[in-house]
Amino acid sequence: MKECKVIVMGFGAVGQGVARAISLKKDMIKERFDVELKIVAAADSSSSAICADGLDEELLVNTKNEFGKLSNYPEYGSTISGLNVLDAVEYDCLMEATPTNITDAEPALSLTLKAFKAGKDVVTSNKGHLALKFKEVVSEAEKNNVEFKYEASVGGAMPIINFTKETLSSCGIKSIVGILNGTTNYILSRMASEGSSYDITLKESQELGIAETDPTQDVEGIDAACKTVILANSLLGIDATYSDVDVEGISNITSQAMDLARKEGYLIKLIAEVSKDKLQVSPRLIKKGSAFDLSGTLNMATVRTDLAGDVSVIGLGAGSLETASAMLTDLISILKVKY
Repeated sequence: MKECKVIVMGFGAVGQGVARAISLKKDMIKERFDVELKIVAAADSSSSAICADGLDEELLVNTKNEFGKLSNYPEYGSTISGLNVLDAVEYDCLMEATPTNITDAEPALSLTLKAFKAGKDVVTSNKGHLALKFKEVVSEAEKNNVEFKYEASVGGAMPIINFTKETLSSCGIKSIVGILNGTTNYILSRMASEGSSYDITLKESQELGIAETDPTQDVEGIDAACKTVILANSLLGIDATYSDVDVEGISNITSQAMDLARKEGYLIKLIAEVSKDKLQVSPRLIKKGSAFDLSGTLNMATVRTDLAGDVSVIGLGAGSLETASAMLTDLISILKVKY
Protein backbone atom coordinates (compact mmCIF):
# COMPACT_ATOMS: atom_id res chain seq x y z
CA MET A 1 0.00 0.00 0.00
CA LYS A 2 1.25 3.47 -0.89
CA GLU A 3 1.60 6.24 1.64
CA CYS A 4 0.87 9.93 1.31
CA LYS A 5 2.55 11.93 4.05
CA VAL A 6 1.18 15.41 4.66
CA ILE A 7 2.22 18.42 6.70
CA VAL A 8 -0.54 20.68 8.04
CA MET A 9 0.73 24.25 8.43
CA GLY A 10 -1.58 26.55 10.36
CA PHE A 11 -3.36 24.63 13.10
CA GLY A 12 -6.17 27.07 13.75
CA ALA A 13 -9.79 26.23 13.00
CA VAL A 14 -9.21 25.12 9.41
CA GLY A 15 -6.03 23.19 10.18
CA GLN A 16 -7.84 21.35 12.94
CA GLY A 17 -10.66 20.74 10.50
CA VAL A 18 -8.16 19.11 8.12
CA ALA A 19 -7.00 16.78 10.90
CA ARG A 20 -10.60 15.87 11.73
CA ALA A 21 -11.48 15.31 8.06
CA ILE A 22 -8.48 13.01 7.57
CA SER A 23 -9.40 11.10 10.73
CA LEU A 24 -12.95 10.63 9.45
CA LYS A 25 -12.07 9.71 5.88
CA LYS A 26 -8.67 7.98 5.94
CA ASP A 27 -10.23 4.49 6.01
CA MET A 28 -12.41 5.33 3.01
CA ILE A 29 -9.36 6.68 1.16
CA LYS A 30 -7.36 3.58 2.02
CA GLU A 31 -10.12 1.31 0.73
CA ARG A 32 -10.93 3.29 -2.40
CA PHE A 33 -7.49 4.46 -3.51
CA ASP A 34 -5.14 2.03 -1.75
CA VAL A 35 -3.33 4.98 -0.17
CA GLU A 36 -2.66 5.49 3.53
CA LEU A 37 -2.83 9.13 4.58
CA LYS A 38 -0.53 10.20 7.41
CA ILE A 39 -0.05 13.59 9.04
CA VAL A 40 3.69 13.58 9.73
CA ALA A 41 3.82 17.17 11.00
CA ALA A 42 1.41 19.85 12.13
CA ALA A 43 2.38 23.36 13.13
CA ASP A 44 0.83 26.40 14.75
CA SER A 45 2.45 29.84 14.82
CA SER A 46 5.16 28.94 17.33
CA SER A 47 5.39 25.17 17.72
CA SER A 48 4.72 21.83 16.09
CA ALA A 49 4.34 18.09 16.45
CA ILE A 50 6.50 15.97 14.17
CA CYS A 51 6.68 12.21 13.67
CA ALA A 52 7.81 10.46 10.50
CA ASP A 53 5.55 7.48 11.27
CA GLY A 54 2.44 9.65 11.55
CA LEU A 55 0.60 11.56 14.26
CA ASP A 56 -2.78 10.85 15.83
CA GLU A 57 -5.25 13.32 14.33
CA GLU A 58 -7.59 13.47 17.33
CA LEU A 59 -4.69 13.85 19.76
CA LEU A 60 -3.38 16.76 17.68
CA VAL A 61 -6.70 18.56 17.95
CA ASN A 62 -7.11 17.78 21.65
CA THR A 63 -3.56 18.94 22.42
CA LYS A 64 -4.09 22.24 20.63
CA ASN A 65 -7.41 22.86 22.34
CA GLU A 66 -6.18 21.92 25.81
CA PHE A 67 -2.75 23.58 25.82
CA GLY A 68 -2.97 26.15 23.03
CA LYS A 69 0.19 24.91 21.35
CA LEU A 70 1.33 21.73 19.64
CA SER A 71 4.64 21.54 21.48
CA ASN A 72 2.67 19.79 24.24
CA TYR A 73 1.86 16.84 21.96
CA PRO A 74 3.09 13.74 23.86
CA GLU A 75 6.61 12.65 22.88
CA TYR A 76 6.62 14.36 19.48
CA GLY A 77 5.91 17.96 20.46
CA SER A 78 8.51 20.44 19.22
CA THR A 79 9.44 24.12 19.21
CA ILE A 80 10.31 23.90 15.50
CA SER A 81 8.09 26.32 13.58
CA GLY A 82 7.64 28.13 10.28
CA LEU A 83 9.68 27.13 7.25
CA ASN A 84 11.88 24.88 9.39
CA VAL A 85 9.01 22.40 9.77
CA LEU A 86 9.25 21.62 6.06
CA ASP A 87 12.88 20.56 6.56
CA ALA A 88 12.21 18.47 9.66
CA VAL A 89 10.47 15.49 8.07
CA GLU A 90 9.94 13.87 4.68
CA TYR A 91 6.50 14.58 3.20
CA ASP A 92 4.53 14.46 -0.05
CA CYS A 93 1.97 17.26 0.26
CA LEU A 94 1.71 20.51 2.19
CA MET A 95 -1.77 21.30 3.52
CA GLU A 96 -1.43 25.06 3.98
CA ALA A 97 -4.05 26.65 6.25
CA THR A 98 -2.30 29.65 7.79
CA PRO A 99 -4.28 32.90 8.22
CA THR A 100 -4.78 35.07 5.13
CA ASN A 101 -2.40 38.03 4.98
CA ILE A 102 -3.35 40.58 2.34
CA THR A 103 -0.33 42.80 3.09
CA ASP A 104 2.59 40.57 2.07
CA ALA A 105 0.99 37.11 1.78
CA GLU A 106 3.21 35.61 4.46
CA PRO A 107 3.74 32.99 5.72
CA ALA A 108 1.70 31.26 3.00
CA LEU A 109 3.82 32.57 0.13
CA SER A 110 7.18 31.40 1.50
CA LEU A 111 5.79 28.07 2.68
CA THR A 112 4.19 27.36 -0.70
CA LEU A 113 7.22 28.33 -2.78
CA LYS A 114 9.56 26.32 -0.54
CA ALA A 115 7.36 23.24 -0.95
CA PHE A 116 7.25 23.69 -4.72
CA LYS A 117 11.03 23.97 -4.96
CA ALA A 118 11.34 20.73 -3.00
CA GLY A 119 9.05 19.02 -5.51
CA LYS A 120 6.08 18.79 -3.13
CA ASP A 121 2.39 19.23 -3.95
CA VAL A 122 0.40 21.93 -2.14
CA VAL A 123 -3.26 22.27 -1.13
CA THR A 124 -4.24 25.63 0.35
CA SER A 125 -7.21 27.42 1.87
CA ASN A 126 -5.28 30.70 1.91
CA LYS A 127 -6.25 33.70 -0.17
CA GLY A 128 -3.38 36.13 0.45
CA HIS A 129 -0.69 34.77 -1.86
CA LEU A 130 -3.25 34.06 -4.57
CA ALA A 131 -4.80 37.54 -4.38
CA LEU A 132 -1.40 39.26 -4.50
CA LYS A 133 0.78 36.97 -6.61
CA PHE A 134 -1.46 34.44 -8.37
CA LYS A 135 0.51 34.28 -11.62
CA GLU A 136 3.86 33.95 -9.85
CA VAL A 137 2.69 31.17 -7.55
CA VAL A 138 0.95 29.13 -10.24
CA SER A 139 3.92 29.54 -12.60
CA GLU A 140 6.26 28.23 -9.90
CA ALA A 141 4.08 25.14 -9.44
CA GLU A 142 4.16 24.46 -13.17
CA LYS A 143 7.91 25.05 -13.31
CA ASN A 144 8.48 22.42 -10.62
CA ASN A 145 5.93 19.98 -12.09
CA VAL A 146 3.88 19.76 -8.89
CA GLU A 147 0.16 19.86 -8.15
CA PHE A 148 -1.30 23.05 -6.68
CA LYS A 149 -4.94 23.05 -5.53
CA TYR A 150 -6.88 25.91 -3.95
CA GLU A 151 -10.60 25.13 -4.09
CA ALA A 152 -10.99 25.96 -0.38
CA SER A 153 -9.75 29.52 -0.93
CA VAL A 154 -13.11 30.54 -2.46
CA GLY A 155 -16.43 29.71 -0.89
CA GLY A 156 -15.37 27.07 1.63
CA ALA A 157 -17.42 23.97 0.84
CA MET A 158 -19.15 25.63 -2.13
CA PRO A 159 -17.77 23.95 -5.28
CA ILE A 160 -16.79 26.61 -7.78
CA ILE A 161 -13.21 26.34 -9.08
CA ASN A 162 -13.00 22.60 -9.72
CA PHE A 163 -16.67 22.50 -10.74
CA THR A 164 -16.18 25.17 -13.39
CA LYS A 165 -12.88 23.79 -14.68
CA GLU A 166 -14.04 20.19 -14.86
CA THR A 167 -17.82 19.91 -15.09
CA LEU A 168 -18.13 23.00 -17.31
CA SER A 169 -14.92 22.33 -19.24
CA SER A 170 -16.72 22.51 -22.60
CA CYS A 171 -17.90 26.03 -21.91
CA GLY A 172 -16.40 29.45 -22.24
CA ILE A 173 -16.93 31.46 -19.06
CA LYS A 174 -18.38 34.92 -19.60
CA SER A 175 -18.75 36.02 -15.99
CA ILE A 176 -19.22 34.92 -12.41
CA VAL A 177 -21.52 36.82 -10.06
CA GLY A 178 -22.09 35.74 -6.50
CA ILE A 179 -22.16 36.06 -2.74
CA LEU A 180 -18.67 35.09 -1.65
CA ASN A 181 -18.63 36.03 2.03
CA GLY A 182 -20.79 34.25 4.59
CA THR A 183 -20.32 36.76 7.40
CA THR A 184 -21.67 39.70 5.44
CA ASN A 185 -24.52 37.59 4.10
CA TYR A 186 -25.49 36.68 7.66
CA ILE A 187 -25.38 40.32 8.80
CA LEU A 188 -27.41 41.60 5.85
CA SER A 189 -29.92 38.75 6.17
CA ARG A 190 -30.54 39.54 9.84
CA MET A 191 -30.81 43.27 9.15
CA ALA A 192 -33.43 42.54 6.48
CA SER A 193 -35.49 40.11 8.55
CA GLU A 194 -35.36 41.94 11.88
CA GLY A 195 -34.99 45.58 10.87
CA SER A 196 -31.97 45.89 13.17
CA SER A 197 -29.09 48.30 12.68
CA TYR A 198 -25.73 47.34 11.25
CA ASP A 199 -23.88 47.93 14.54
CA ILE A 200 -26.28 45.81 16.60
CA THR A 201 -26.28 42.97 14.07
CA LEU A 202 -22.49 43.01 13.78
CA LYS A 203 -22.15 42.78 17.56
CA GLU A 204 -24.58 39.87 17.64
CA SER A 205 -22.69 38.02 14.91
CA GLN A 206 -19.44 38.52 16.82
CA GLU A 207 -21.01 37.09 19.98
CA LEU A 208 -22.13 34.05 17.98
CA GLY A 209 -18.63 33.60 16.55
CA ILE A 210 -19.78 34.25 12.98
CA ALA A 211 -17.88 37.53 12.69
CA GLU A 212 -14.30 37.94 13.85
CA THR A 213 -13.33 40.20 16.74
CA ASP A 214 -11.80 42.39 14.02
CA PRO A 215 -14.34 41.98 11.20
CA THR A 216 -12.63 44.35 8.77
CA GLN A 217 -11.68 41.79 6.12
CA ASP A 218 -15.27 40.60 5.90
CA VAL A 219 -17.40 43.72 6.31
CA GLU A 220 -15.21 45.98 4.17
CA GLY A 221 -15.30 43.51 1.28
CA ILE A 222 -11.61 42.56 1.44
CA ASP A 223 -12.25 38.83 1.76
CA ALA A 224 -14.71 38.82 -1.16
CA ALA A 225 -12.28 40.90 -3.24
CA CYS A 226 -9.51 38.34 -2.69
CA LYS A 227 -11.85 35.61 -3.89
CA THR A 228 -12.79 37.75 -6.88
CA VAL A 229 -9.12 37.90 -7.89
CA ILE A 230 -8.73 34.13 -7.55
CA LEU A 231 -11.77 33.46 -9.73
CA ALA A 232 -10.64 36.04 -12.29
CA ASN A 233 -7.24 34.41 -12.66
CA SER A 234 -8.19 30.76 -12.40
CA LEU A 235 -11.44 30.70 -14.39
CA LEU A 236 -11.34 33.66 -16.77
CA GLY A 237 -7.58 33.92 -17.33
CA ILE A 238 -7.47 37.54 -16.21
CA ASP A 239 -4.05 38.60 -14.93
CA ALA A 240 -5.32 40.52 -11.90
CA THR A 241 -4.28 41.26 -8.34
CA TYR A 242 -6.15 42.65 -5.36
CA SER A 243 -5.49 46.25 -6.38
CA ASP A 244 -7.48 45.71 -9.59
CA VAL A 245 -10.76 45.13 -7.73
CA ASP A 246 -13.22 47.96 -7.07
CA VAL A 247 -14.20 47.29 -3.44
CA GLU A 248 -16.98 48.63 -1.23
CA GLY A 249 -18.11 46.94 1.98
CA ILE A 250 -21.36 46.92 3.95
CA SER A 251 -20.50 49.11 6.96
CA ASN A 252 -22.48 52.05 5.57
CA ILE A 253 -25.69 50.08 4.98
CA THR A 254 -28.49 51.39 7.20
CA SER A 255 -31.64 49.74 8.45
CA GLN A 256 -33.57 52.48 6.62
CA ALA A 257 -31.95 51.46 3.32
CA MET A 258 -32.82 47.82 3.99
CA ASP A 259 -36.43 48.75 4.79
CA LEU A 260 -36.80 50.84 1.63
CA ALA A 261 -35.41 48.02 -0.51
CA ARG A 262 -37.75 45.50 1.13
CA LYS A 263 -40.81 47.62 0.41
CA GLU A 264 -39.87 47.61 -3.28
CA GLY A 265 -39.39 43.84 -3.35
CA TYR A 266 -35.60 43.88 -3.07
CA LEU A 267 -32.85 42.87 -0.67
CA ILE A 268 -29.33 44.26 -0.31
CA LYS A 269 -26.47 41.78 -0.67
CA LEU A 270 -22.70 42.10 -0.98
CA ILE A 271 -22.14 40.93 -4.55
CA ALA A 272 -18.88 40.06 -6.28
CA GLU A 273 -18.73 40.28 -10.07
CA VAL A 274 -15.96 38.80 -12.18
CA SER A 275 -15.78 39.47 -15.92
CA LYS A 276 -13.36 40.73 -18.55
CA ASP A 277 -14.86 44.19 -18.08
CA LYS A 278 -15.44 44.33 -14.35
CA LEU A 279 -13.86 43.16 -11.11
CA GLN A 280 -16.08 44.54 -8.39
CA VAL A 281 -17.34 43.86 -4.88
CA SER A 282 -20.17 46.09 -3.67
CA PRO A 283 -23.61 46.12 -2.03
CA ARG A 284 -26.34 45.68 -4.64
CA LEU A 285 -30.09 45.40 -4.84
CA ILE A 286 -31.23 41.88 -5.65
CA LYS A 287 -34.78 40.70 -6.33
CA LYS A 288 -36.52 38.74 -3.58
CA GLY A 289 -36.89 35.13 -4.63
CA SER A 290 -33.91 35.22 -7.00
CA ALA A 291 -30.94 32.86 -6.80
CA PHE A 292 -29.18 35.50 -4.69
CA ASP A 293 -31.91 35.48 -2.04
CA LEU A 294 -29.98 33.40 0.49
CA SER A 295 -29.91 33.77 4.26
CA GLY A 296 -27.36 32.77 6.89
CA THR A 297 -23.73 32.11 6.01
CA LEU A 298 -24.40 30.47 2.66
CA ASN A 299 -22.32 31.40 -0.38
CA MET A 300 -23.49 31.18 -3.98
CA ALA A 301 -22.19 31.93 -7.45
CA THR A 302 -23.78 32.04 -10.88
CA VAL A 303 -21.44 31.10 -13.70
CA ARG A 304 -22.53 32.54 -17.03
CA THR A 305 -21.37 30.32 -19.91
CA ASP A 306 -21.57 30.35 -23.69
CA LEU A 307 -23.02 26.84 -24.05
CA ALA A 308 -24.78 25.93 -20.80
CA GLY A 309 -26.33 29.29 -19.97
CA ASP A 310 -26.32 30.29 -16.32
CA VAL A 311 -25.28 27.63 -13.81
CA SER A 312 -25.55 28.39 -10.08
CA VAL A 313 -23.84 26.68 -7.15
CA ILE A 314 -24.61 27.08 -3.44
CA GLY A 315 -22.73 25.92 -0.36
CA LEU A 316 -21.52 26.72 3.12
CA GLY A 317 -18.89 29.40 2.76
CA ALA A 318 -17.42 29.11 6.23
CA GLY A 319 -16.74 26.56 8.95
CA SER A 320 -13.62 24.60 9.78
CA LEU A 321 -14.80 21.15 8.72
CA GLU A 322 -16.64 22.52 5.68
CA THR A 323 -13.52 24.31 4.43
CA ALA A 324 -11.41 21.27 5.28
CA SER A 325 -13.74 19.15 3.14
CA ALA A 326 -12.70 21.17 0.10
CA MET A 327 -9.02 20.75 1.00
CA LEU A 328 -9.43 17.00 1.40
CA THR A 329 -11.24 16.83 -1.95
CA ASP A 330 -8.25 18.58 -3.52
CA LEU A 331 -5.90 16.10 -1.87
CA ILE A 332 -7.95 13.21 -3.22
CA SER A 333 -7.69 14.76 -6.70
CA ILE A 334 -3.91 14.67 -6.32
CA LEU A 335 -4.01 11.04 -5.19
CA LYS A 336 -5.98 10.16 -8.33
CA VAL A 337 -3.30 11.74 -10.51
CA LYS A 338 -0.15 10.67 -8.71
CA TYR A 339 -0.97 7.43 -6.91
